Amino acid sequence: MMNRTVAALNRQAWGWFLLAGALAAAWIGLNFVSPDLTVGRVPLRLGVMLACDAVILYGLWRALARTDFSPAARVTAWIGVALILTIWIAAVWTLAANGVFQKAIGKVPVLPLAIFLPVVLGLFVLTRSQAVGSLLDATPASWLVGIQVYRILGGMFLVYWIRSAIPGAFALPAGIGDVATGLLALPAAVWIASGLPIGRRIGIRWNLLGLFDFAVAVTMGLLTSPGPAHLLARAHPNTLIATFPTAMVPAFAVPFSTLLHVLSLRQLSRARTAVALAKEEPVGIGA
Repeated sequence: MMNRTVAALNRQAWGWFLLAGALAAAWIGLNFVSPDLTVGRVPLRLGVMLACDAVILYGLWRALARTDFSPAARVTAWIGVALILTIWIAAVWTLAANGVFQKAIGKVPVLPLAIFLPVVLGLFVLTRSQAVGSLLDATPASWLVGIQVYRILGGMFLVYWIRSAIPGAFALPAGIGDVATGLLALPAAVWIASGLPIGRRIGIRWNLLGLFDFAVAVTMGLLTSPGPAHLLARAHPNTLIATFPTAMVPAFAVPFSTLLHVLSLRQLSRARTAVALAKEEPVGIGA
């Protein structure tokens, strides 16, 4: 029975992997054929990002409906998250469009601040809130993993590299790492949804892969971009990363996705603790 279950999960995971691969190939091909993707005046990349946020907000509402929060608390929590995301996106969009991320405060570039500050603040709030913990307990663990299939959008960095718009020292590790993380998101979600212990381990490893990808990408971004840490690609600096709309990726998508990884790891950790506690047998007085 277990072998049949594993075989079925493998088939399902491979199916989702191939679908994500087809989407990644289509996205990379679309960027290669038409680098300046726009719908009206809105860059298509931003439209895709907004669509992903809409899916996340829908998932949040579904998750809130599974909690024991009062109806008023659910609405308040959803509106609060929606407002934070809206203000965050609008602020980053405005700053990027006005070229703020191409500037520096003293000798410190503005763009790294946009990456690290939301992560630090988010970690402080998300890892301490009991309400967030309760929400995570009511949310299927596969959701926070599967949603990050959007990481295949990072394949655009490979197209930028082919077109000599971004140095390979940044584009190759960032693009390949993002695409790999996105391709594996749905297969990992399939295993997590199975409820098997191996699924939880796969989820943790996938999250660590995604965080490692960001660590490498941010490090190479700092090393190849103008600033105090600019040691690589000095003849061809990574200036495009700070321009609109590309700057939306490091300034919003990177910290946002990092926080999703943190939430997923906290959720998987809480699930493991709950399973361990459930296995403990109560000890009677006469034992």
